[in-house]
Amino acid sequence: MTTAAPRDDLARRIAGEVTLSNDPGATLRKWRTDFDISQTTLADQLDVSSSVISDYESGRRESPGIGVVRRMVEALLDIDEARGGGRIRQYARVISAGFESDIVQDLREYPTAIPLETLYEAMGATEIVRGDHDRISGHTIINSIEAITRLSSEEFYRLYGQSTSRALVFTGITRGESPLVAMRVVNPTPNAVVLHGVTEAELWEHAPALATIDGFSLALSNQDLETMIDDVRRLV
Repeated sequence: MTTAAPRDDLARRIAGEVTLSNDPGATLRKWRTDFDISQTTLADQLDVSSSVISDYESGRRESPGIGVVRRMVEALLDIDEARGGGRIRQYARVISAGFESDIVQDLREYPTAIPLETLYEAMGATEIVRGDHDRISGHTIINSIEAITRLSSEEFYRLYGQSTSRALVFTGITRGESPLVAMRVVNPTPNAVVLHGVTEAELWEHAPALATIDGFSLALSNQDLETMIDDVRRLV
Protein backbone atom coordinates (compact mmCIF):
# COMPACT_ATOMS: atom_id res chain seq x y z
CA MET A 1 0.00 0.00 0.00
CA THR A 2 1.41 3.39 -0.99
CA THR A 3 1.32 6.28 1.43
CA ALA A 4 -0.55 9.49 0.66
CA ALA A 5 2.49 11.79 0.80
CA PRO A 6 4.47 10.41 -2.18
CA ARG A 7 1.33 10.27 -4.32
CA ASP A 8 0.33 13.84 -3.44
CA ASP A 9 3.86 15.09 -4.01
CA LEU A 10 4.08 13.33 -7.38
CA ALA A 11 0.65 14.68 -8.39
CA ARG A 12 1.80 18.24 -7.68
CA ARG A 13 5.02 17.68 -9.60
CA ILE A 14 3.28 16.33 -12.71
CA ALA A 15 0.53 18.96 -12.68
CA GLY A 16 3.05 21.75 -12.22
CA GLU A 17 5.26 20.50 -15.03
CA VAL A 18 2.29 20.20 -17.41
CA THR A 19 0.78 23.61 -16.65
CA LEU A 20 4.15 25.40 -16.92
CA SER A 21 5.19 23.58 -20.10
CA ASN A 22 5.43 25.33 -23.45
CA ASP A 23 3.85 22.19 -24.90
CA PRO A 24 1.43 20.79 -22.28
CA GLY A 25 0.23 18.05 -24.60
CA ALA A 26 3.72 16.68 -25.14
CA THR A 27 4.38 16.82 -21.39
CA LEU A 28 1.16 14.92 -20.68
CA ARG A 29 2.21 12.32 -23.24
CA LYS A 30 5.63 12.01 -21.61
CA TRP A 31 4.13 11.27 -18.21
CA ARG A 32 1.50 8.90 -19.60
CA THR A 33 4.12 6.85 -21.42
CA ASP A 34 6.39 6.93 -18.37
CA PHE A 35 3.56 5.30 -16.43
CA ASP A 36 3.21 2.79 -19.30
CA ILE A 37 -0.47 3.67 -19.72
CA SER A 38 -2.12 3.64 -23.15
CA GLN A 39 -4.36 6.44 -24.39
CA THR A 40 -7.26 4.00 -24.35
CA THR A 41 -6.66 2.97 -20.73
CA LEU A 42 -6.43 6.60 -19.60
CA ALA A 43 -9.55 7.50 -21.60
CA ASP A 44 -11.48 4.64 -19.99
CA GLN A 45 -10.42 5.81 -16.54
CA LEU A 46 -11.65 9.33 -17.37
CA ASP A 47 -14.77 8.05 -19.13
CA VAL A 48 -13.96 9.90 -22.35
CA SER A 49 -13.08 8.75 -25.83
CA SER A 50 -9.43 8.01 -26.63
CA SER A 51 -9.58 10.72 -29.30
CA VAL A 52 -9.92 13.30 -26.54
CA ILE A 53 -6.61 12.20 -25.03
CA SER A 54 -5.02 12.09 -28.47
CA ASP A 55 -6.26 15.59 -29.29
CA TYR A 56 -4.86 17.06 -26.07
CA GLU A 57 -1.48 15.36 -26.52
CA SER A 58 -1.16 16.39 -30.16
CA GLY A 59 -2.22 19.98 -29.53
CA ARG A 60 -5.35 19.69 -31.66
CA ARG A 61 -7.38 20.76 -28.62
CA GLU A 62 -6.80 23.97 -26.71
CA SER A 63 -4.30 23.50 -23.88
CA PRO A 64 -6.07 21.85 -20.94
CA GLY A 65 -6.96 23.98 -17.94
CA ILE A 66 -5.79 23.14 -14.44
CA GLY A 67 -9.02 21.23 -13.74
CA VAL A 68 -8.52 18.93 -16.72
CA VAL A 69 -4.84 18.47 -15.89
CA ARG A 70 -5.69 17.57 -12.30
CA ARG A 71 -8.24 14.97 -13.47
CA MET A 72 -5.73 13.42 -15.88
CA VAL A 73 -2.99 13.30 -13.26
CA GLU A 74 -5.28 11.69 -10.69
CA ALA A 75 -6.37 9.16 -13.32
CA LEU A 76 -2.74 8.23 -14.05
CA LEU A 77 -2.06 7.75 -10.35
CA ASP A 78 -5.28 5.78 -9.80
CA ILE A 79 -4.33 3.40 -12.62
CA ASP A 80 -0.82 3.00 -11.21
CA GLU A 81 -2.20 2.22 -7.74
CA ALA A 82 -4.61 -0.32 -9.21
CA ARG A 83 -1.58 -2.00 -10.81
CA GLY A 84 0.29 -2.13 -7.51
CA GLY A 85 1.67 1.42 -7.31
CA GLY A 86 5.03 0.70 -8.93
CA ARG A 87 5.64 4.18 -10.35
CA ILE A 88 4.52 5.91 -7.16
CA ARG A 89 6.80 3.70 -5.06
CA GLN A 90 9.71 4.40 -7.42
CA TYR A 91 9.18 8.14 -7.04
CA ALA A 92 9.06 7.73 -3.26
CA ARG A 93 12.36 5.80 -3.31
CA VAL A 94 14.14 8.50 -5.28
CA ILE A 95 12.77 11.32 -3.13
CA SER A 96 13.49 9.47 0.13
CA ALA A 97 17.10 9.10 -1.03
CA GLY A 98 17.21 12.90 -1.30
CA PHE A 99 17.28 13.27 -5.10
CA GLU A 100 15.23 14.97 -7.77
CA SER A 101 13.74 12.54 -10.27
CA ASP A 102 15.47 14.35 -13.15
CA ILE A 103 18.80 13.28 -11.64
CA VAL A 104 17.95 9.72 -10.57
CA GLN A 105 15.81 7.94 -13.15
CA ASP A 106 15.51 4.67 -11.21
CA LEU A 107 16.81 3.40 -7.87
CA ARG A 108 16.10 -0.17 -6.77
CA GLU A 109 17.14 -2.64 -4.13
CA TYR A 110 16.75 -6.32 -5.08
CA PRO A 111 15.24 -8.93 -2.73
CA THR A 112 18.31 -11.11 -3.40
CA ALA A 113 21.62 -10.58 -5.20
CA ILE A 114 21.51 -11.36 -8.92
CA PRO A 115 24.25 -12.16 -11.42
CA LEU A 116 25.61 -9.08 -13.13
CA GLU A 117 24.98 -10.83 -16.45
CA THR A 118 21.24 -10.72 -15.72
CA LEU A 119 21.34 -6.92 -15.63
CA TYR A 120 23.47 -6.80 -18.76
CA GLU A 121 21.00 -9.00 -20.61
CA ALA A 122 18.04 -6.84 -19.55
CA MET A 123 19.68 -3.66 -20.81
CA GLY A 124 21.48 -5.05 -23.87
CA ALA A 125 24.86 -4.19 -22.36
CA THR A 126 28.30 -5.37 -23.46
CA GLU A 127 30.96 -5.82 -20.79
CA ILE A 128 34.28 -4.09 -21.48
CA VAL A 129 36.04 -4.81 -18.17
CA ARG A 130 35.30 -7.59 -15.67
CA GLY A 131 35.58 -6.34 -12.10
CA ASP A 132 36.11 -8.03 -8.77
CA HIS A 133 32.42 -8.91 -8.20
CA ASP A 134 29.97 -10.75 -10.44
CA ARG A 135 26.73 -10.12 -8.50
CA ILE A 136 24.76 -7.01 -7.56
CA SER A 137 22.01 -6.24 -5.05
CA GLY A 138 20.54 -3.17 -6.73
CA HIS A 139 20.93 -0.52 -9.40
CA THR A 140 20.74 3.25 -9.78
CA ILE A 141 20.10 4.85 -13.18
CA ILE A 142 21.46 8.37 -13.28
CA ASN A 143 21.30 11.28 -15.70
CA SER A 144 25.05 11.74 -16.07
CA ILE A 145 25.15 15.47 -16.78
CA GLU A 146 22.65 16.38 -14.06
CA ALA A 147 24.40 14.22 -11.45
CA ILE A 148 27.92 15.38 -12.18
CA THR A 149 27.04 19.08 -12.41
CA ARG A 150 24.64 19.24 -9.46
CA LEU A 151 25.73 16.69 -6.84
CA SER A 152 28.43 17.10 -4.21
CA SER A 153 30.74 14.16 -3.48
CA GLU A 154 28.67 13.35 -0.39
CA GLU A 155 25.44 13.41 -2.41
CA PHE A 156 27.09 11.34 -5.11
CA TYR A 157 27.82 8.63 -2.57
CA ARG A 158 24.12 8.44 -1.70
CA LEU A 159 23.47 7.19 -5.23
CA TYR A 160 24.48 3.81 -3.84
CA GLY A 161 21.22 3.52 -1.91
CA GLN A 162 21.49 0.75 0.69
CA SER A 163 24.60 -0.92 -0.70
CA THR A 164 27.62 -0.44 -2.97
CA SER A 165 26.89 -3.96 -4.27
CA ARG A 166 25.07 -2.42 -7.19
CA ALA A 167 25.38 -1.08 -10.71
CA LEU A 168 25.49 2.64 -11.38
CA VAL A 169 24.03 3.25 -14.84
CA PHE A 170 24.93 6.64 -16.35
CA THR A 171 22.74 7.91 -19.18
CA GLY A 172 23.48 10.68 -21.67
CA ILE A 173 27.08 9.57 -22.19
CA THR A 174 29.21 10.76 -25.12
CA ARG A 175 32.68 9.53 -24.07
CA GLY A 176 32.46 8.38 -20.47
CA GLU A 177 35.26 10.53 -19.10
CA SER A 178 33.25 12.36 -16.41
CA PRO A 179 31.67 9.28 -14.75
CA LEU A 180 34.98 7.41 -14.69
CA VAL A 181 36.78 10.40 -13.17
CA ALA A 182 33.96 10.76 -10.63
CA MET A 183 34.46 7.13 -9.61
CA ARG A 184 38.06 7.98 -8.71
CA VAL A 185 36.96 10.38 -5.96
CA VAL A 186 34.11 8.28 -4.57
CA ASN A 187 35.19 5.54 -2.19
CA PRO A 188 34.22 2.73 -2.10
CA THR A 189 33.25 2.11 -5.70
CA PRO A 190 30.18 0.20 -6.96
CA ASN A 191 30.40 -3.35 -8.26
CA ALA A 192 29.64 -2.18 -11.78
CA VAL A 193 29.32 0.93 -13.93
CA VAL A 194 27.27 0.92 -17.13
CA LEU A 195 27.58 3.80 -19.60
CA HIS A 196 24.51 4.32 -21.77
CA GLY A 197 24.69 5.98 -25.18
CA VAL A 198 28.35 5.44 -26.09
CA THR A 199 29.91 2.81 -28.36
CA GLU A 200 33.19 1.07 -27.70
CA ALA A 201 34.80 3.09 -30.50
CA GLU A 202 33.62 6.35 -28.88
CA LEU A 203 34.58 5.36 -25.32
CA TRP A 204 37.23 7.46 -23.58
CA GLU A 205 40.50 5.62 -24.08
CA HIS A 206 41.43 5.62 -20.39
CA ALA A 207 38.06 4.33 -19.15
CA PRO A 208 38.92 0.60 -19.18
CA ALA A 209 42.20 1.20 -17.33
CA LEU A 210 40.51 3.24 -14.60
CA ALA A 211 37.80 0.60 -14.15
CA THR A 212 40.50 -2.05 -13.84
CA ILE A 213 42.41 -0.02 -11.25
CA ASP A 214 39.31 0.51 -9.13
CA GLY A 215 38.08 -3.07 -9.53
CA PHE A 216 34.58 -2.49 -10.90
CA SER A 217 33.01 -3.98 -14.00
CA LEU A 218 32.50 -1.60 -16.92
CA ALA A 219 29.84 -2.15 -19.59
CA LEU A 220 28.23 -0.19 -22.42
CA SER A 221 24.59 -0.09 -23.55
CA ASN A 222 23.01 1.57 -26.57
CA GLN A 223 19.50 0.23 -26.14
CA ASP A 224 16.67 2.78 -26.46
CA LEU A 225 16.69 4.65 -23.14
CA GLU A 226 13.01 4.26 -22.19
CA THR A 227 13.04 0.60 -23.25
CA MET A 228 16.18 0.00 -21.21
CA ILE A 229 14.72 1.59 -18.09
CA ASP A 230 11.49 -0.38 -18.44
CA ASP A 231 13.36 -3.67 -18.97
CA VAL A 232 15.61 -3.07 -15.97
CA ARG A 233 12.60 -2.21 -13.79
CA ARG A 234 11.08 -5.57 -14.68
CA LEU A 235 14.03 -7.33 -13.06
CA VAL A 236 12.36 -6.72 -9.69
